[in-house]
Formats: sequence, C-alpha cells, structure tokens
Amino acid sequence: MPRAKRGNKRVQKRKKILALAKGYYGTKSKLYRQAKESVERALNFAYTGRKLKKRDFRKLWIVRIGAAARLNGMNYSQFMHGLKVAQIDLDRKVLADLAVKQPESFAALAGQVKEAINNNQQQPSA
Repeated sequence: MPRAKRGNKRVQKRKKILALAKGYYGTKSKLYRQAKESVERALNFAYTGRKLKKRDFRKLWIVRIGAAARLNGMNYSQFMHGLKVAQIDLDRKVLADLAVKQPESFAALAGQVKEAINNNQQQPSA
C-alpha cells in the first residue's frame, strides 16, 4: 500500500469547521457533524443575506428619493425621467444621501430636473 503523505488534512478541516462554529449553542459548537450542518446553514444564510442587503438598500434609496421629490412637487418616476433628460448621471445612493443630508442641494437639483422636463416638452417631436 502506498504511503499517504498529506499531513493531517482531516484534523485541519475539522478544526476549521469547529472554529467557524465557535459561539454556537451546545452540541452545534462541540461535535463535528452537528457543527458542519450548522456552519453550512449559516454560510447559506450569509450568502442570501448579502443579496437581500443590496435589494433592501435600493428600496430604501428609492423611498427617500421619492419622498424628497414629492417635497419638490413631482413624483419619483418624473424625477428620474427628468434626470435622464437633463443628462445628470447620479446613482440612487448619492441622490438619497443628498435628499437626507442636503435638502437644499436636492431642491436645486429638482429645479434643474423641472427645467429639463419643461424644455423637453416644449420642443416639437420629429
């Protein structure tokens, strides 16, 4: 039988799993089989959570932008359309930050957007 030269990989692997399970309650942090299940489940939740976090923040930014836009006399979709017409390339994160921390700057931006929408409506379509 050939000699196996791979060190103590099994021990290292188990130590890694048990280290990840540190802080879990009871058996889930002490015994390898239960720890492995718990760690796999936790990593799965973490992966899903990273995706949900992106969705949740985008929703929050949209709500904040919409509220600030309504304070300036238009709704969210009109505001976003106006930004495109005015060729202002700001992402939702920056717009939401402006809406919350610098409402006067957002109001100035909303003024530019209204102007762009009015200019776009007055031009005859070809």
